[in-house]
Amino acid sequence: MRILLTGATGYIGSAVLDVLVEAGHEVTAVVRSERAAREVAELGATAVHGDVTDVGWFTSRLAESDAAIHTAAPEHGAPAFNDAVIEAAIRAYGDGGRRFVLTSGIWEYGSGGDLADDAALDAPQLVAWRVPLEERLLASGVDAAIVAPGIVYGHDGGLVPSLIAEAARSDAGALRLIGDGSQQWTFVHVDDLARLYLAVVEAAGVRGRVIGSDGSPTTVRALAEAAAEVVGAAGVVPETPDASRERLGSEFADALLLDQAAKGRVARGLGWVPEHVSVIEDVRAAREASAA
Repeated sequence: MRILLTGATGYIGSAVLDVLVEAGHEVTAVVRSERAAREVAELGATAVHGDVTDVGWFTSRLAESDAAIHTAAPEHGAPAFNDAVIEAAIRAYGDGGRRFVLTSGIWEYGSGGDLADDAALDAPQLVAWRVPLEERLLASGVDAAIVAPGIVYGHDGGLVPSLIAEAARSDAGALRLIGDGSQQWTFVHVDDLARLYLAVVEAAGVRGRVIGSDGSPTTVRALAEAAAEVVGAAGVVPETPDASRERLGSEFADALLLDQAAKGRVARGLGWVPEHVSVIEDVRAAREASAA
């Protein structure tokens, strides 16, 4: 297929680009700099310079492709950014027949011990903006799928390195938990997630949300203890949810305080099987690699 990819030089998008090219797809990557153009060309994609928030321009690029995957995420202005991308997708693909894959996240489901892909959403304020935009996309004629990854880890990216860095800043003192640390987080390795995007863009008849989960929810306490061990910090200490909100900001803390577990049944129904099933092992492997 001719697949248009946004965010191809980002943490998730670069991994997606690798698997798309390896699978034999013809990938066009939207870029905004010559450096990014060189990067994607080296990985086997064709670069096209432009701004995805220019709805007319992006609609035309989509119309030239058989499918599209949107992984780009700006540092600021994400609601308007995604609104423009979705508007272009509806204009270009609204008559059906061509797949558009949007990136979301597990947090929009809220807390739950066995979250189903089609469960009702209960998004915290940090990501609540996603819901009306995604519902508009799903209500359109677009053959749309929304990948909702757990917390992404692997290759020294994502949230985990920041947790280890926080442990290092403790100066061998105890690492503060987020709340009491009993809440579970759902994870997915970036390489496994990339393979999920491939499965979703190639799948026929799969619409709606697809959770990306390694199937091994992990408590914040267990993860923090592993991070503390990596840097030699003196264990972990809990704090109240209000203290976490004051330290991290209420919106971010409320997302991190969610207690979530999900198996990702739709993904597994596509034949997707994660190869990495323990974020703790990844943290410890990073320690061993740095010591080698």
